[in-house]
Amino acid sequence: MRRRRLVAAVTVGVIVAGVVSGVLMAGRMGSGRDAKRTVQGRKQPEQTPAAQTKSPSKEAAAVKRFVKLGYPLWCGGHKGKYVALTFDDGPGPYTTRYALKIFRQFHTRVTWFLVGRLLSSYPGVPRKELAFGPLGDHTWSHPYLPALTFGSIATQIASAQNAIEKTSGRPVTLFRPPYGARTAMIDAEAKSLGMLEVLWSIDSLDSQGADWNGITREVLSNVRTGSVVLFHENRGQTIRALKFNILPALRKRGFKTVTIPELLLKNPPSLKQLKAGPAGC
Repeated sequence: MRRRRLVAAVTVGVIVAGVVSGVLMAGRMGSGRDAKRTVQGRKQPEQTPAAQTKSPSKEAAAVKRFVKLGYPLWCGGHKGKYVALTFDDGPGPYTTRYALKIFRQFHTRVTWFLVGRLLSSYPGVPRKELAFGPLGDHTWSHPYLPALTFGSIATQIASAQNAIEKTSGRPVTLFRPPYGARTAMIDAEAKSLGMLEVLWSIDSLDSQGADWNGITREVLSNVRTGSVVLFHENRGQTIRALKFNILPALRKRGFKTVTIPELLLKNPPSLKQLKAGPAGC
């Protein structure tokens, strides 16, 4: 009788010990998982496959593909109703006061080509411009590049690229030579720095003194699918033409404004177009 009671007591003890052990083990495992989630949560609050794999954007990949082709870009393709508005010679005095408000109103996407030496005069402007499109290199001091030595050309382009990247915190992969003046040497230097050379198919003539009606007429009479339009950020007449005429008319005609990288992704030119230069537009 005593033996049976002893065996029963031992059995119950084993069972109880097992249950307690299991509970404690489960608690430790649960605590480990919770701790792991907490640590990971602090490092990556929104841990998703996309966040873990930081691959280049499709737009960046499109620009890189065209850089490798080695031809300047004059316009986009002939499909869809996309137009790229580009602005040289910034940052300037009209941008934050007028241009950005207008672009926000019309949901306008643009591309900016900045002069390196002007960044210190408008230190907060480039980051604000990024909300509407990428920043491109327009050299350090806007010289006529073909008249310079190779060393001076390289310095003008690289200095601006470095300054814009430092100011904006973004890579600069687009380049526009002042006055559109280029040579094989300039083309090669831009490509060696990983930048696509961007020209234009429509000159708004704002830098040549056209008034706001003249700017409007030049743009709207020539715009078509894939157009790359040249404006200047520091021209008051340009801002007026955009607000009252050009942007409302583009919207009415069904055009969608895009950045240069967006144009390359949504409506890229063919290789035949690239080789034809401005005639391919």
